[in-house]
Amino acid sequence: TRFRRLVGTLKLRNARKLVVAVVGGSVLLVGVAMIVLPGPAILVIPVGLAILATEFIWAGRWLKRAQAMFQKKNKPPPPAPPVTATPDRAIDKNCNS
Repeated sequence: TRFRRLVGTLKLRNARKLVVAVVGGSVLLVGVAMIVLPGPAILVIPVGLAILATEFIWAGRWLKRAQAMFQKKNKPPPPAPPVTATPDRAIDKNCNS
């Protein structure tokens, strides 16, 4: 009876992995297609990776990379240093105006 429970558990685990792979892979492929087609690819691709990451380690790593790239891209630029005019640069002596 132990063996039958183990086999039943393995079948259920493999079935779950297959369903996650099909659903997550489909969402990911739709997102990749939206890169060239109209649609919110930047939202759909991470959703597909998040679905796949529930069962696959590699998808979790890709999701972390995508999040890091998104955060880096949306980070505001550092403030510019204040501009101060020095007496030498305030007036250009070679300018005739």
